[in-house]
Amino acid sequence: MDTNKNFYTIIYATVMVIVVAVVLALASSLLKERQQRNVELERKQMVLLSVHLGTDAATAEDKGTYIEDLYAKHITDSSIVENSKELLLYICRMDNNDRYYIIPLRGTGLWGPVWGYISLRSDFNTIEGAVFDHKSETPGLGAEITTPMFYNQFMNKQIFDNNGKFVSVQVVKGGAAQDNKHEVDAISGGTITSKAVEDMLLKNIGDYLNFFKANLQAASENNLDANIIDETTTGATDSTAINTPSATTHQEGVEPESETTAAATQAAKAAKEKAGQPVVKVNNQENK
Repeated sequence: MDTNKNFYTIIYATVMVIVVAVVLALASSLLKERQQRNVELERKQMVLLSVHLGTDAATAEDKGTYIEDLYAKHITDSSIVENSKELLLYICRMDNNDRYYIIPLRGTGLWGPVWGYISLRSDFNTIEGAVFDHKSETPGLGAEITTPMFYNQFMNKQIFDNNGKFVSVQVVKGGAAQDNKHEVDAISGGTITSKAVEDMLLKNIGDYLNFFKANLQAASENNLDANIIDETTTGATDSTAINTPSATTHQEGVEPESETTAAATQAAKAAKEKAGQPVVKVNNQENK
């Protein structure tokens, strides 16, 4: 065949395109499961980091297994329903039975998506920790939201003011006021990304306000700790359920519910039903 003719060039280019496409498709298929696992491990690690767990994962002999075991021990994947919209909510139970409530965050930075997780203590006000990531923010500027110097500022900040008004946390250019419970320092040179984090917090945390208020109200009315009733109370108005994989599953390393706690839980549910609030559903069954 005359290699100088256009016909040869077309055939050669066609064959090469087909070969390359087949190789890429095969590689993508073979690596798909591994890619999905890596994405899932990254999510789990960020959830853990928001409550200061898994900080030593990099030194583990098998990082993946270490993260998965730690996640299974401490984290429960759950959700609430707000205005017919399902919202993810991760519940962390520590070895000392302290509980934290972890909210996933999604927003838009200067050049692309930003995301993260923020954990609240059982008062649904004080931040235990936060962690952020991004797709394409500027290195050395907006990308600094991934550094401990930035996200560690959020620990012990509060999302409600002294009057109970939701104010979230402001990311302040030029520096937060000293001892201000609702402000952190913005990133120098990364103002737009810093404000994107602020907007992300305000919008995403705001979606859960009815759930927080309902839990605190039920705890106050029944003289209970919010830790006891988090899985048996729903929003007094629009929130309709908190869904968990199992109401009776015994996680490794976590003591089963005591008789006193169980009695308090039943009291909370009875008070809720008396007030006409929705019944919690677990595994699509009414928790009565």
